[in-house]
Amino acid sequence: MSKPILQPITGFHKDTHGHWVAELACGHAQHVRHDPPWQLRPWVLTQEGRAGMLGYRLGCVACVADSLA
Repeated sequence: MSKPILQPITGFHKDTHGHWVAELACGHAQHVRHDPPWQLRPWVLTQEGRAGMLGYRLGCVACVADSLA
């Protein structure tokens, strides 16, 4: 199993279904849903919460896949 490649969050947008997506410094994107009890991310629900997560590093699955190709 590969180690996650951590990438900082640079911004956010909503997808066509209204779900929040984190934009990562690598150019990839990752959904960041608040979907209790499976995913607890209440910070994604407010502008202040999202702003507070800018720079936070998420494991980028797409970067891992690219590194294995």
